[in-house]
Amino acid sequence: MFAIKRCIGGFPQYCVVLPRKPLRHQLRMEVGVQLIGIVLRVLNALLTPLFWLYARGPQPRLPATRPVHLRSATDLARAVREGEMTSEHLVSIFIARVKEVNPLLNAVVEDRFSAALTDAKEVDRQIEEAKRSGSFKELVTNKPLLGVPFTVKESCSLAGLSNAVGCLENAGSRATTDGAAVNLVKEAGAIPLLVSNTPELCLGWETTNLVNGTTNNPYCLTRTPGGSSGGEAALLASGASVFAVASDIAGSIRIPAAFCGVFGHKPTPGIIPIDGHIPTLNDENYPKFLTVGPMTRKAEDLPLLLNVMAGKNRHKLRLDEPVDLSQIKVFQMTEATQSIALLNVHKSIKDAIRNAARYLSKECGATISHEKFAELRDSVELSISVFFSMKDIPNMLQDPTNPKRERNLIFELIKYFRGEGSRSLQGLGFSMIDKTKLFIPAGRRTHYCERADALKEKITRTLGDNGVLLYPVFTDPAHRHHQVFARASAVVYTMLVNVLGLPAVAVPICVAGELPIAIQVIAGPYQDRLCLAVAKQLEIGFGGWHPPS
Repeated sequence: MFAIKRCIGGFPQYCVVLPRKPLRHQLRMEVGVQLIGIVLRVLNALLTPLFWLYARGPQPRLPATRPVHLRSATDLARAVREGEMTSEHLVSIFIARVKEVNPLLNAVVEDRFSAALTDAKEVDRQIEEAKRSGSFKELVTNKPLLGVPFTVKESCSLAGLSNAVGCLENAGSRATTDGAAVNLVKEAGAIPLLVSNTPELCLGWETTNLVNGTTNNPYCLTRTPGGSSGGEAALLASGASVFAVASDIAGSIRIPAAFCGVFGHKPTPGIIPIDGHIPTLNDENYPKFLTVGPMTRKAEDLPLLLNVMAGKNRHKLRLDEPVDLSQIKVFQMTEATQSIALLNVHKSIKDAIRNAARYLSKECGATISHEKFAELRDSVELSISVFFSMKDIPNMLQDPTNPKRERNLIFELIKYFRGEGSRSLQGLGFSMIDKTKLFIPAGRRTHYCERADALKEKITRTLGDNGVLLYPVFTDPAHRHHQVFARASAVVYTMLVNVLGLPAVAVPICVAGELPIAIQVIAGPYQDRLCLAVAKQLEIGFGGWHPPS
């Protein structure tokens, strides 16, 4: 079977990889899933050198960041409170940075820069008035993010700005109200600057659509920042945003965070309100899969933002209770399976997981467990069976002018490649998965749904209230634009976490060559505090976010 011995930044070399497990193990996957996986694996091997050739040559680099762009939201909120700088000055600095980098990134859908400066002046006035009246302590206690700018994923809804979410028939539509999580962040005193780009209706893992075009990765402009929160990840990594409100239904926070070397947390579902998110589904399982969550450049901001965004549910996470890392039990898996139907996890990511585990053991006294979750080898079947059991997933083939009519997938693909399409290629690909369920028989899908419930129970019991699992976010660092179609199977590393309802955070560990390398830290339900504590410690040990050179 063809595979590629990858060297980041170098020309890919071919090699032949034989199955490393007995054939009977390989055949445990559903036949349809295995065949599709093998086709994608061969396609990836054949196309990788073509993507490399296409992207050859010198690429523009982002302008260098300045010291203020490197500071955390926590630190900048303190600076505004203590009078080190005014909110107006701080907001103007980040507006200038957005204007500086966005021509290269194409991450912004619509901004509210003038209104943000007006908001910042009002914050400065409130601070002065509160100091005179003696109510300053109450003001900053109730508004811990007072005067700090932030950015919003378009799907999370910011009143007055676009909420088309990359969908042609929605072009020009605007949010009439703030999404619930956005509103909570604004009530905490933060000032929104803009809404950022996503795939069409967030149905994809690369940020590109027919309305706003393609967003670029700040570390290498010929590569993707991931999706669907790719616009936010690109702005954060380039120092153009202090923090972001984003969403995750199948890796949409963690994959972009990993590709762009920032922190992204998918919280336990049901904690942060998802009202106002687009798209939204009526299926009862939808709130179990979709979560709204924070993306940051610094790990210390995650607990603060999670407390703010959780609102009345914050007490359920006990984020203010300290975590003793010497009492943590660390599980680690460098890949879900060695099946020939799935891509191998890149060596740099495997090394990052092992190095993180050793660090937590050596420096913090954490206990390393060698127990594995063998059930993860069926991640594809479990993810597809449970996720696509939802009843009202957006039908990308439905004719918007006649809801009773469904368009032909082949004809839509032809129209797309002729430049006449009304749907993005990712949207059509998502529809294909929804229609076929990867050829998993209906009876077997029920079986996998039951097994997913059993796996959640096992992971929850095994991790308990002091265990974390170190796991890949994706099989590779950020790939070239459109290469996701050959690497789509890698999303099972994040998608299954949504299906199981577990909290997880993407943590940058290092930069290999030109690209960030990240890992995923997973905990049991409502044990988000473990994820965040480990993320902060790994930032201390490995440096966290490094801005593009």
